[in-house]
Amino acid sequence: MITTKSKERKPIKHPAHNNQENKALKFEEFRQEVLNDYKLAFLSRQMSFIARREVLTGKAKFGIFGDGKEIAQIAMAKQFRKGDWRSGYYRDQTFMLATGMTTPKKFFAMLYGETRTHLNPDNGGRSMNNHFGTRLIDDNGNWLPQTTMGNTASDISPTAGQMPRLVGLALASKLYRQQPELSHLTQFSNNGNEVAFGTIGDSSTSEGLFFETMNAAAVLQIPMAVSVWDDGFGISVPVDLQTVKASISKALRGFEKQKKDKNGILIFEGYGWDYAGLCQMYEEGISQCRQNHVPVLFHVKELTQPTGHSTSGSHERYKSKERLEWEKENDCIVKMRQWLLETNLADDQTLNTLEKEATTEAHSAQKEAFKEYMAPMRQERRQLVELVQNKKCDCGTKGEQEIKAIIDNLNKAVTLNRKEILSAARKILRHSCASCSSQDPFKDRLKQWVADYFRMGKEKYNQYLYDESDHSPLKVEPVPPRYADDAPMVPGREIIRDNFDALFAKNPRILTLGEDTGKLGDVNRTLEGLQEKYGQWRVRDTGIHEATIIGQGIGLALRGLRPIAEIQYFDYILYALHVISDDLATTHYRTKGGQKVPLIVRTRGHRLEGIWHSGSPLSMVINSIRGVHVCVPRDMTRAAGMYNTILEGDDPALVIEPLNGYRIREKQPANFGEYKIPLGVPEVIREGSDVTLVTYGSCVRIAIEAVEQLEKAGISVELIDVQTLLPFDIRGIILNSLKKTNRIVFFDEDVPGGATAFMMQKVIEEQGGFYHLANRPVTITAKDHRPAYGTDGDYFSNPNAEDVYETIYDLMAEDFPQKFLPIY
Repeated sequence: MITTKSKERKPIKHPAHNNQENKALKFEEFRQEVLNDYKLAFLSRQMSFIARREVLTGKAKFGIFGDGKEIAQIAMAKQFRKGDWRSGYYRDQTFMLATGMTTPKKFFAMLYGETRTHLNPDNGGRSMNNHFGTRLIDDNGNWLPQTTMGNTASDISPTAGQMPRLVGLALASKLYRQQPELSHLTQFSNNGNEVAFGTIGDSSTSEGLFFETMNAAAVLQIPMAVSVWDDGFGISVPVDLQTVKASISKALRGFEKQKKDKNGILIFEGYGWDYAGLCQMYEEGISQCRQNHVPVLFHVKELTQPTGHSTSGSHERYKSKERLEWEKENDCIVKMRQWLLETNLADDQTLNTLEKEATTEAHSAQKEAFKEYMAPMRQERRQLVELVQNKKCDCGTKGEQEIKAIIDNLNKAVTLNRKEILSAARKILRHSCASCSSQDPFKDRLKQWVADYFRMGKEKYNQYLYDESDHSPLKVEPVPPRYADDAPMVPGREIIRDNFDALFAKNPRILTLGEDTGKLGDVNRTLEGLQEKYGQWRVRDTGIHEATIIGQGIGLALRGLRPIAEIQYFDYILYALHVISDDLATTHYRTKGGQKVPLIVRTRGHRLEGIWHSGSPLSMVINSIRGVHVCVPRDMTRAAGMYNTILEGDDPALVIEPLNGYRIREKQPANFGEYKIPLGVPEVIREGSDVTLVTYGSCVRIAIEAVEQLEKAGISVELIDVQTLLPFDIRGIILNSLKKTNRIVFFDEDVPGGATAFMMQKVIEEQGGFYHLANRPVTITAKDHRPAYGTDGDYFSNPNAEDVYETIYDLMAEDFPQKFLPIY
């Protein structure tokens, strides 16, 4: 355990020189740096105070701030270099200011929810305040050079949710340093010298994600530096109810790296009010982290939280008077001020001047940010009011009174926002008479104004869930598989393997990682021999920690690599679903197109044996990871083609390979790594005229069996494989089929009301399929429970060919009872 002796004051080191004049000059530079740090800490504190008032007076919606952590964050920032990364905590405003990754005005713009990215580049109003994120790509979706700037991964609110990707951000430095074939990617790394800085609140270290991250980093030996801000509480719960031994550094002592250990972490302890000790601690720890690629934990204790957890409540409700008094006395800024006076680095007048300047700067930034935030909305309100006031038609006494009241309320709105403006316009439309167009086309103008406002709102609040640039995989031109005349029939696993081989050979940025992925070549041998061919870092085994497998993929993708993170079975994706949902799926959206994560999550699922090796929880997935493409190929040829397509674009994707397809023989393509299956385009496998049958994945083979039997009974079924659930049928192929057959059945092995209900809503409601139905739409699903074990368990739990046959037969019998007599 390395502990800074913070309670015994030590001066910060500064260069010693023989020349007395140089010594004086260097000391003055050192003194000025310390005073600048004090001013910055005071500025950040004033920003917190002002921002809290802005929330409590109704100008902003919510606030969560970094007050009480200022000095430690300044000390940490001194070791941050261009090219370094941060994956942090929503209390890091001082660190962001100190590193130049934000400004006071941007801080307040974020507080108000400013949607213009040149004013709020971190999240464009998509996230709460203090949720930072460097813009990593330009407006055309191209990567910006990361080595010339400080980089921060887009913050998220879920506690410890920032930790898994931190492993990948640090691992990338190791790969860039060790893999010669990546040396040309100088826009992403300077020989792997980058440190990934992570920050987390002490109570959040109770989360499993924290321990999983620290374990993975300790094993991998990567340049990851984690700072734990310990203020003694997790909202109202004290540390002794959160953490064993009431100390995360003590709890992690078994992780600590000793001299003879090959792996582990270095652990430092410091006090949040000790400027000198913290500066020395971070200098020593980050130096070892950067040079030796060893992970480091900094446990920063005795921090305070002057304004409480957030604007949602007061910490006075759960802290004793003694604790509150202690926090005032041990406030880091108070302590630094005392130290500056004790060491004669400053006098009281100098510090008063700095504090006044910082306070003025904070107020000026707030006023300017609020003025810029309000200006367009005031203009938008003015446009609407003028449009209504200039109308020439008379909407009747009652209508005119209602319209006047709406406008009066809008003009008096205390907290003007776009909700108030658009709500007013839509209400006015209700009271505008239909005859307006004959006297004055006011209602038409207002309808157009509302439509334009909705379009503006879409760009500000709804767009960028997926990549909309030329880097979108939806813009990749499809290329069909090509076959030699004498193409052999080979097991499906070999098609996947040979396609990956072709991809790895032509792109050194592609790598894959997962449980049993490396030496074994995964449990189904679809990567057999590739680790030996491409090395253990490109085809890598990991421990059993699904959340940080995905986290590694996210971090590596943010740093310009093309990772494929493997989750062994689809059922086990639940261990990582929160990371995929909270982080991966939302990155492009929550940064308003400022960051992208081209990660492929690869897994296998559907029918096999038992509860945890046969699941198809598609509805759970598609409803929680919007922002990730979801591919459900029926065989390995299609799966390989989807990988080829996704790797041509920059969106994240989940590919679920059908478990029962690895041994089934398929015709061997001649253009591995080249052919591309388009996303969102269903394939009509078999044409028919009576019923449209829609399915995907392993259910396709069952459907083919049932369709062949139905044909013998005189029923013509058009069988469609949707191929991807997200996106779903972007060309209306299923609707065109329904127009022909007028009957439709949706079939899969998810639970009732699951993915079949999703598909039905897409086709019947969104595509307008309802108007082409001659019969009720029908779904065929699994039972409510997970599948029972064995062949018989599968037959009684999941839909089978007989279920498909009888459902479609009965549907036809409703129209032709004389032709299709009851089976039962």
